[in-house]
Amino acid sequence: MIKDVTMRPTGLLFLAGLMLAGAPATAVTYQVEGRISASGDGGWDLASFDSAAKRFYVTHGDVVVAADVVHATASAPFSGIARGHAAVPISGQSLLAVTSGRDDSVRLFDTTSGAEIARIPVGGNPDAAFYDAKAGRLVVMNAKSGTVSVIDVVARKVTSTITLKPGLEIGTQDGDILLVNNEDSSELETANLRTGQAGPAIALTGCEGPTGLAFDTATGQAISACANHKAAVVDVRNHRVTALLDIDAGPDTVMIDQKRRMALIPCGRDGTLVLIALDGGAHVVGRVTTEAGARTGAVDPDSGKVYLPTAELVPAAAGGRPQPKPGTFHILVLAPR
Repeated sequence: MIKDVTMRPTGLLFLAGLMLAGAPATAVTYQVEGRISASGDGGWDLASFDSAAKRFYVTHGDVVVAADVVHATASAPFSGIARGHAAVPISGQSLLAVTSGRDDSVRLFDTTSGAEIARIPVGGNPDAAFYDAKAGRLVVMNAKSGTVSVIDVVARKVTSTITLKPGLEIGTQDGDILLVNNEDSSELETANLRTGQAGPAIALTGCEGPTGLAFDTATGQAISACANHKAAVVDVRNHRVTALLDIDAGPDTVMIDQKRRMALIPCGRDGTLVLIALDGGAHVVGRVTTEAGARTGAVDPDSGKVYLPTAELVPAAAGGRPQPKPGTFHILVLAPR
């Protein structure tokens, strides 16, 4: 995941949607509603949103921060992780799955007590993960080993391992078809989750170092966020890139707001949130100024509010990267208007 970012100002923000063919009839506006302060120092990674519990989760070093978005409070009840990457709520089971990168495991936590209830060995450096509620499976991308672990969370065990290639980043699915960004080869790798068989990779021509990824079921298109200021729009079922969109620097996530038919890409180096209309041919409809470091996040599908973790950054020394200032970690909250 991308970790280097640069400084940008914050404040009241707005975005005017462009009146392009197929775009929403009214402009979409966002403004910063507030910030939720959270404890802990150091880096952060992938985030998720639990709609039922109204909780936002983000891995933060060796803990997971949980934010109660209704009361705008946060704590870190899930700890003892060896460099967390993804925190994934397991719908209907009061469980949180966390990938633990340094010890090649997935931890299962009780969301009520915060207690760790299982530790499942997986492949090398488990990074991104998602839960397929319909099939009851947790899908984990092992970046270093280039494998995908499919986990039965009830049985607490890996049921199959799919071999792809090292460099795996964020994954998603189109039914039983797994889609995974490969950051090293700039491809969208595919596999059948039901059979465990790898499929043909889709070359992301013009996209370098893809990380963030999301799939829109309504249009059958995936959007990969790339390190070279591009987002690749992919017709998954025909295995081709249909568009390369201009975005900003430092993206690490693609979020989809189905209700508003938008894809959102937080770009941490430039401190912006790029908005992409999904209908009428995916196209950029504007940008919102956020904060430096805000490169991952999650959206509440009901309210449309966007939650972006970040911290104040200390400027980098020559040849280095900006570092989080101790005591400043927080979650930026943007509300649609």
